[in-house]
Amino acid sequence: MASPSLAAAATSPASSPLTLDPIPLAVRPAPGAAAAVPRKRPVLLLDQRPHPASPTPLLSSSAAAAAAAASAPQARRKRPHSSSPRPRWQTALSVAAKNAVLLAVLLYLGGLAWRWAHPPPPPAPDRAALEGYAARVAEVEGSLARSLRMVQLQLEAIDRKIDGEVGAARAELLALLEEKRVALEGQLGRLEAKADELGDALGGLKSMDFLRKEELEKFWDDVKDSLGSGSQNEVDLNQVRAIAREITMREIEKHAADGIGRVDYAVASGGGRVVHHSDVFEAKRGRILGFFGGEKADPQKMLQPSFGEPGQCFAMQGSSGFVEIKLKTGIIPEAVTLEHVSKDVAYDRSTAPKDCRVSGWYEETPGETQSTARMAVLTEFTYDLDKSNVQTFDVTAPDVGVINMVRLDFTSNHGSSLLTCIYRLRVHGHEPAYPGRAGSLTLWPEMGKA
Repeated sequence: MASPSLAAAATSPASSPLTLDPIPLAVRPAPGAAAAVPRKRPVLLLDQRPHPASPTPLLSSSAAAAAAAASAPQARRKRPHSSSPRPRWQTALSVAAKNAVLLAVLLYLGGLAWRWAHPPPPPAPDRAALEGYAARVAEVEGSLARSLRMVQLQLEAIDRKIDGEVGAARAELLALLEEKRVALEGQLGRLEAKADELGDALGGLKSMDFLRKEELEKFWDDVKDSLGSGSQNEVDLNQVRAIAREITMREIEKHAADGIGRVDYAVASGGGRVVHHSDVFEAKRGRILGFFGGEKADPQKMLQPSFGEPGQCFAMQGSSGFVEIKLKTGIIPEAVTLEHVSKDVAYDRSTAPKDCRVSGWYEETPGETQSTARMAVLTEFTYDLDKSNVQTFDVTAPDVGVINMVRLDFTSNHGSSLLTCIYRLRVHGHEPAYPGRAGSLTLWPEMGKA
């Protein structure tokens, strides 16, 4: 059903205020051109619904048909929906409101940034609160200082106690060590004294050749001979005692002959003589001259038995000197014995020689001037006053040959600066077992090269 307004528009002339096409007819394109170039133009859509307040007029059939023909092309056109434009004042008001909101947000953010960058100063503290806080801090510091002082005092007391205990323990340990050291030194001293006594005893036995292997074998042979062939497993104690007594008597007789029981090849009565010596001591006072017998010093005294009589010696000038002795014959030396007066009868023992050296060589022709290059040291020793007055010293040189000359050099004595006395010097050894002339005997290696 057509609207009354549309019907009126279809029947009304062009002077009607409500027109469907506001574009003038002069500017409209021709009908053929409209089909070639389509042109968009605004179309005003009218509300064709009847107004509720106005009654719907009745149109004639011709008018309704014309209105339908006129509105059909416009209904066929499709136009996108578009909102009606707003007034400018409304747009300006909307923009102003948005700007105001944005400005308010910026101001708020700037205020926050300013407060963050410039915090407000702290409020002024209360003076009483500060004083109370300072008083509490001072009280805590005082308490800590008192605690620290107490700890230090306790540590010092502990240190003193530990030092005292350690010092006492150290003192006890030192005292114990000193006691042990003294005891050990005493024991070592006693052991050394016993060792010296044993060494002296062994040296005496060795020098006396007491109970040698040959004598023991001979003693055992005598015992077996005395037992007889029929009683090999039975031993008569009386026979053993008799044989032992016989051997003992022989040893006593041998030792009584010259004191030590060894052959002396330098004794004057057997052919030994002194050929050279250092300066003789010349007594200038009657008391000293009387002590040495009132006669001129005789070097042969040192090669004769002195029988322990003080003053029966050969005195040489000073604390050092030498003596050269021609032996009875050529021998292979084994030991030398140096004798001084016994301490039981001596007036002064400071004249005894101390550090000595004995050399030997073989003199081929009598009267030949000996050369020190042909000498060889037999032994070096120290005469000890604390031991026996007759002391024997073994030859220590290896591969000893035949000698017939002996030289005693002493470099010091036991305290006297005026003279040195030699009571007796003995030379022990054995003669070569094969016969021949003295000049053909075995010589020292050094002598063979000379």
